[in-house]
Amino acid sequence: MDHQYPAMYPSAPPTPGNMETALVGVAAYPPGPAQGLPVRPQQLGGGAPTDGDRSGWAGNDPSTLLVVATLLTALAYLLGLSMPGGYWQQDTPSRDGRVVYRAGDPVMRDLHRPRYWVFRAAIWAGVASSMVMTLSLLVRMPVGSRHVLWSFSVAYSSLVLTFIVSQSRTHLSLDILIWVAVLALIWLVVSHHPERRARIVRAIFCCNRDN
Repeated sequence: MDHQYPAMYPSAPPTPGNMETALVGVAAYPPGPAQGLPVRPQQLGGGAPTDGDRSGWAGNDPSTLLVVATLLTALAYLLGLSMPGGYWQQDTPSRDGRVVYRAGDPVMRDLHRPRYWVFRAAIWAGVASSMVMTLSLLVRMPVGSRHVLWSFSVAYSSLVLTFIVSQSRTHLSLDILIWVAVLALIWLVVSHHPERRARIVRAIFCCNRDN
């Protein structure tokens, strides 16, 4: 029996003259990292925006849009509290003693009733659409979904409608047309890709590519 190098000690140093019979220990190294580059979420079709979408609406941070939606809700609520023209300070009786205008009633409702109801509708549209936008972002809907796009467009354009309706010097039908134009413009800006949006703008204003 050879007692030079027991098999249970493979790393023992060989004795002189018996190098060919020495058992050489092999060190076990941990496996190296897997070959290849790591795969990013956007390469697998994830929700991260690509380089081409970062310049458009889809590149916005949902947290930033959530703050914007909250501010729109608060602003629409404050506009609803500040009625244009204020409120009657005291009862206004007529010549026969009948009360025509009661204290605390909106002046705009009594003197400009159609404009008052359009103003109230714009306030409710702004509050409801901004709340829909907030809930859509809280339940993790995509930034580019129609729920977020439409709610933002309606909420933002309703601010314009409440402003122009509060001015009694313009015709009410003209104010509504201005609001429709602003709504279409906002939808055009937020819903299309920048290149497609530029082509649509050039087609609307009949501009040449060289200009």
